[in-house]
Amino acid sequence: MKRAIQIQKQEVLRFPRLDTILMVENFIKEHDGEYKKRRLWESLPKKMMYQTFCVVFGYLLNSHKISVDAEGKIGWIYYPEKAMYYFRTKPGRKY
Repeated sequence: MKRAIQIQKQEVLRFPRLDTILMVENFIKEHDGEYKKRRLWESLPKKMMYQTFCVVFGYLLNSHKISVDAEGKIGWIYYPEKAMYYFRTKPGRKY
């Protein structure tokens, strides 16, 4: 039996541009594990509306690029090169 994943539809006032998403990604990579969500938004190099930031944050969280620890701090977890390296060098795997 397949479970259907339901995505909550929200009315978004402003959709982020690609440069805005990349700015948030790069900032989180540079400051991995230093900030909580609100403080991260306040510390971004370019100001944006909080709703727009929440859309970017939700995208990064749902695409498994960031994680939130027990203290609420944001960490970057998306490292595809390392994952591919460990996948290919797994003992017993023939490629």
